[in-house]
Amino acid sequence: MSSLHTTDALLVVEDLRVSFAAGGREIRAVDGVSYQVDAGRTLAIIGESGSGKTVGCRAIMGLLPGTAAISGSARLRGTEMIGLSDSELRRHRGQDMAMIFQDPARSLNPTMRVGAQITEAITTHRKVSKSEARAQAIELLRLVRIPAAERRFHEYPHQLSGGMRQRIMIAMALACRPKLLIADEATTALDVTTQAQIMELLLELQAELGMGLILISHDLGLAASYADEVVVMYAGRIVEQAPAKRLFGAGGTVKMRYTRALLDAIPHLERPAHTDLPVVGGRPPDPTALPVGCSFAPRCPAVEDDCTAKEPALAEHAAGHRWACYHPCENGVSA
Repeated sequence: MSSLHTTDALLVVEDLRVSFAAGGREIRAVDGVSYQVDAGRTLAIIGESGSGKTVGCRAIMGLLPGTAAISGSARLRGTEMIGLSDSELRRHRGQDMAMIFQDPARSLNPTMRVGAQITEAITTHRKVSKSEARAQAIELLRLVRIPAAERRFHEYPHQLSGGMRQRIMIAMALACRPKLLIADEATTALDVTTQAQIMELLLELQAELGMGLILISHDLGLAASYADEVVVMYAGRIVEQAPAKRLFGAGGTVKMRYTRALLDAIPHLERPAHTDLPVVGGRPPDPTALPVGCSFAPRCPAVEDDCTAKEPALAEHAAGHRWACYHPCENGVSA
């Protein structure tokens, strides 16, 4: 991983691969992904649906079905996660790593009071009394800024707003103070104001607890606002990786045309009213039959013959900046 790999990493992922068998064909959902997350830092993993960003993180968490073929390495504080048994993974989940999912309505049990669900998350990993677990759960509700925590403790999920349900999910994920928190599209279904509140809360808790944070999203605006480092995925592979300031700051230096297309699709206030947003033309490739060469070539406006002959390698072309493209954007702008 060259200079991108430092010795103080909380999580080190190297050559992670995940595939599934479907109708006699292989679906390569994650194909040789490598990155790291440092304690107290935020990594955003960005890409369209089906790019492999969620599958890769579920592989680290041990949340994929037994039909998934997983190889490579994911070391959390030096402990290899890939290949651990279910019982070993359960010891790490919650205590060392936790994941917040996109839809709290599907993740929370509608028949259980929210307080009971949080206390269950606590007692699963800690030997505490029922009263201690209750006190800790109420403190967690306060920590995630839920008003009237004692009253909310006794309510059911349907009695809470979407934003509050997402805060309950965060409270459950933080029940055992994990070292790594993965937020999978955790704010997608929320309005802009609530989304900002949730993100500010996550960053406050990250600073307080020293957590490493992975944001999985298709939203480059989210990455630009909150991430320290950005990984852009396409067709199961990383196509660009750089510090967020390098990609999105003044004089940003986006190199991959796919990244550029995603960035151009972000709405801007200065854009004239009633104008169409730019879109990424075409469709993502069939994961069971990836094209020869660059997977983005069929959709790329600057494709050349070499793009379809051999897959470009992901390499560090500038300090801390990797990309996989034979004809990168000049000065961050598509040529």
